[in-house]
Formats: sequence, structure tokens, C-alpha cells
Amino acid sequence: MAAAASAATRAEPSRSETTRHGVSGLSGGLRLLLSAGAGLSVASLYYSQPMLGVMGANIGASDTAVGLVPTLTQLGYALGILLLAPLGDRFDRRNIILIKAAVLSVALLLGGLASGIGLLLAVSLAIGLTATLAQDIVPAAATLAPEKERGKVVGTVMTGLLLGILLSRVISGVVAEHFGWRAMYMIAAASVALIGLVAWRGLPRFRPTSTLTYGALLGSLAGLWREHGALRRAAMAQSLLSVGFSAFWSTLAVMLHGAPFHLGSAAAGAFGLAGAAGALGAPVAGRMADRFGPEVVTRLGAGLTALSFATMFASPWLEPNTRLWLLAASAIGFDLGVQITLVAHQTIVFGIDPSARSRINALLIFGMFIGMSIGAASGSFALARWGWVAVTLLATTSALAALLVRLWPGLRASAPSSRRADGTYES
Repeated sequence: MAAAASAATRAEPSRSETTRHGVSGLSGGLRLLLSAGAGLSVASLYYSQPMLGVMGANIGASDTAVGLVPTLTQLGYALGILLLAPLGDRFDRRNIILIKAAVLSVALLLGGLASGIGLLLAVSLAIGLTATLAQDIVPAAATLAPEKERGKVVGTVMTGLLLGILLSRVISGVVAEHFGWRAMYMIAAASVALIGLVAWRGLPRFRPTSTLTYGALLGSLAGLWREHGALRRAAMAQSLLSVGFSAFWSTLAVMLHGAPFHLGSAAAGAFGLAGAAGALGAPVAGRMADRFGPEVVTRLGAGLTALSFATMFASPWLEPNTRLWLLAASAIGFDLGVQITLVAHQTIVFGIDPSARSRINALLIFGMFIGMSIGAASGSFALARWGWVAVTLLATTSALAALLVRLWPGLRASAPSSRRADGTYES
């Protein structure tokens, strides 16, 4: 990381201020810093999930009480997206990133030291609020990137973020098993603190793009939503894709635990590795968005997602081992589809209004979060009532609906589709 900071510092013409249109020749070290920062911060949301059983037993908390840990973490993240992420347009993003990294590190440290459920729950809410650091880093990357490379840079940073989401459960499960759940919190705190230190050394300053008061800044979210059809369309499509994505991942462990597999949580965690393979396609999506326009990539991604989910309809007619391979292949396919669509959507919305990138990104990610929440609840209900085929139907239908949103002729004019000479897209 120190090398990344040194390379990032050398590549910047001045650490005093960035321009609105990006810094020419964004260094590899700075891209690495932004990618790692996004991944490690968002991973903080998911470390607790595989450790809930051992955490509850260790601190004497009931299953119901300890189950509130991930709930409050996700709630904090949702609140942070709406209440904190828009501040990136009003203040220097570098300062926001540094402050959130410091507070997140302290919150994780307190989580590792918690002796009772009360402190652990309070810390979980704080972790969720400050893990929105990831949603400050992505607009920062879009601002630093030259216009002609914005999709590529955003794709690279999103790869780090997505790998953080997909690998966090695997890593925390292994660490908790061998060193205890407190060790995972300590390691997470140290990793975020290191990111903050490297960002302090290597991240340039950002010129605020708005002079609105905090209240006006939040009030402007509704105006941005009404004004920009491309934003509404992107949020709607990404939310629909997130329904199926969350329905799969929130029910997979329960399905694998039952007949005919009878597999433990480690097996479900291993599927995260298959999903991580799909996430590696994010930089490719960024380059495709730069070359062909993001609209093409959104349709490709939504179509791939729907096709990957639909293949799972063959599961009832396959042997158990073959079904596992099919699930893994489907996970690679739909993860790739969801991630490349997200990168393309961010490329679209970041080109709408450079002065409101943080607020626009907050609206897009909040819409995605709503879709994930709906997917988790409806997926669990579908599995309990009608089995895995119902989960497959839910995921496939939501992905097809997302594809329809991207293909619907009446909506097509609302999103940028052709690139101007300066790298922006016109309707």
C-alpha cells in the first residue's frame, strides 16, 4: 500500500486540487488505492454474517438479538447513502474519505472489543453508516478519471468493491474458525486504518461542486430524481437485477443445507468464489462502455443475468453433483451480468451532472439497496413456501423485467446513448 501511495503522489500534478474533468494519466497506484479502499470498506458490512452463531454464544446473546447485527449494519448503510453520501458534492471528498475511514476503523475496533450485545449493536449501526466510504470513493474515481477512460476507471474500482462484497464472507468464516470472531474485527479495523493512512498520503484534494446547505443538499435529491430520466431508468433496472441477485445469495445456504445436499455454511461461502470470478469482468465492462456506449452494455448485462438465472430451471432433473456445478456456473454468469450492468449504469449517471455526482450515485445505490432488501425478503418467503424453483422464477422474472426497462422504446430517449467528441454521451 505504501508503494501505491508513492506512485499515486508522483502521478498527480498537484495535491492541492483536482479539476472537474479528471486528471490526465490517472496512476496505477491511485487506482489500486481507490479499488482497495472501496473493497475493504464495503466488506465491513458482511464480515459478521458467517460469524453470528459463534458471536452469540461468546457474548451470551440470543439468536434473535445477534441477528440484529447484520440488520443494523445494512440499515446504517442505507441511511448513510441518503444522509452522508451527498456531502461529497458540498465538501472536499478527500476530507470525507479520511474522516469516514478513521471512524469506521474505530467502530470495527470497538466491535472486536465488545463484551455485550448492546455495544455490538450500536457499533454495527456505526459500521454501516461509515462503510458508505465506498460510495465516496467511486464518485472520486469518476472525477479523477479522464472523460475517455471514465468507464474503465469506474470498472476497475468497482471490481475492488465487488470483490470485497463477495469475498468478505469467505474470509471472515476462515478467520473466525481459526482465530476467533474478535480477530476478524481487529484485522478489519487495521486494514481500514491502513487505507486511511495511504489515502492521506496519496489522495489529492477535490473541489466542491455545490454551495448548497446540508438541508438543501438533501432536498435536491428529489429534484435530481424528477429531472433526470436516465437516472430513474438506471436505478429501476439495477434495482430489478438486485432483486434476483439478493434472492439467490440470501437463500443459497438454506437450500444447500437441506436435501439432497446437506452441506454446511462453508460450502455456501465457497460459492462466493464463483461470484468473484464474475466480478472480475467489471473492468471489461468499463472498456466496452467507453468504446460502444453504456446503453449496449446494460442490455448485454441484463440479458446475461436473465439467461444465467433461467438455466437453474434444469436443476430438478439433474444429479446433485451436476446441480452444484450448474449453480456455480449460473453464479458466475449472473454475477458478471449484474456487475457489468452496474458499471455501465454508473458510467451513464456520472455523465449526467458532474456537479451532483455524489448525490446521483447515492440515488442509484439506494435504489439498488431497495432491490436487494426486497430480494432477500421475497426470496426467503418463496423458498419456504414453494422451494428453489420459486426462487429461480423470481430471479429470472426480475432480470427479464430489468432487460425490458433497458429495451423499452419509450424510455430509450431518456438515457445517453451516443458519445460526443469530448467523451460524454448525448441522447
